Amino acid sequence: MSDLNLTEFTALSFDCYGTLIDWEAGIAAVLSPWARERQLDLTDEELLLAYADNEAAVEKESPTSLYPDVLATAFRRTGEVLGEGVSEGWAQRLGGSVPDWPAFPDSAESLGRLRNHYELIILSNVHRDGFAGSNQHLHGDFAAVITAEDVGAYKPAENHFRALDRSLVELGVERTQLLHVAQSLFHDHVPAKREGLTSVWINRRHDSPGWGATPEPSGDWSYSREFTSMADFADAVDDAFGEE
Repeated sequence: MSDLNLTEFTALSFDCYGTLIDWEAGIAAVLSPWARERQLDLTDEELLLAYADNEAAVEKESPTSLYPDVLATAFRRTGEVLGEGVSEGWAQRLGGSVPDWPAFPDSAESLGRLRNHYELIILSNVHRDGFAGSNQHLHGDFAAVITAEDVGAYKPAENHFRALDRSLVELGVERTQLLHVAQSLFHDHVPAKREGLTSVWINRRHDSPGWGATPEPSGDWSYSREFTSMADFADAVDDAFGEE
């Protein structure tokens, strides 16, 4: 997986949450105090594991729901699984938390470097206002932003990728010149393989066991190269283009 020529691409499409924004920290920042209030002796990792499949199920069942509503419903279902109720206040607290989710420390600086070489595109399971809040942390200069609100569905469904095809035409980018950059095997690398897109895995959970807030991939997936951080990926790009 080391023969990928990073100079052959002219555009990068990014998953945002899990890759650029630390969505697990953002979700745990709400689930953890709720669990303490309910006297549940669960770690953040255990809470995220209980939550993961519920969010994916809600997204599949209600593809046109805005992401805050998905978060709130998934939280309620997680409470049911854990045998504890989730009040409307707690549900709405998670639903409204997206703009507060922190960026990974290397995301903004890495995006700035990558922008020197590529057009940057966001391909995200979120609503427009949520991403606008997140971009206050990222300071990203994106040629296109494609959200679940825009396409009426959530990855791994095909809607984002049809919208991506249209954006590539508008930007004058050949599909073979696009590299997809993502953490989630379930949300991104499974559909990238299905769509015939070259991808790289930003393995943010390389030092953590299990799948965390992301469901286990349910289809075939592949990637052309693995990095453990955005900074490592940006370093590899700079090296490929001959920059110090």
